[in-house]
Amino acid sequence: MLFTKILLAYDGSEAASKALGRAIELAQASPDAVLDVVHAYDYPRFFIGEALAPIPATLNKDVYDIAVQTVEEAKKQVQHAGIHANVEMIQGGPAEVILEYAKQNGSDLIVVGSRGLGGIREFVLGSVSHNVVQHATIPVLVVK
Repeated sequence: MLFTKILLAYDGSEAASKALGRAIELAQASPDAVLDVVHAYDYPRFFIGEALAPIPATLNKDVYDIAVQTVEEAKKQVQHAGIHANVEMIQGGPAEVILEYAKQNGSDLIVVGSRGLGGIREFVLGSVSHNVVQHATIPVLVVK
């Protein structure tokens, strides 16, 4: 089965880079394939009790700048592949952003790395790849 509308969740991690390589291979296998690379980023939130603590504007700018840099890295890798690809960044929780993007854009496959840059949140909330696999209505390829 050839997939023609492939969605890759990309966070700049080593696993995401491997997943990008595999997604490119899949896109190259079908002349009609389109690869959508999405980097989901979110601004940090700190709670003190039940209140949301203010975040310094410089920290939010740093998060945004890293997101832009991550997208630029993905664009460079895709440009050399000779495929039709779109690369974009979207603010929000990664699993939710990926699942919503897949639904809105008619993706027929989601490709994710097995481990991302989640840190301690990954253990508390469950990894992005796990959440995507559990909630997706289309096939998900988890690349190790």
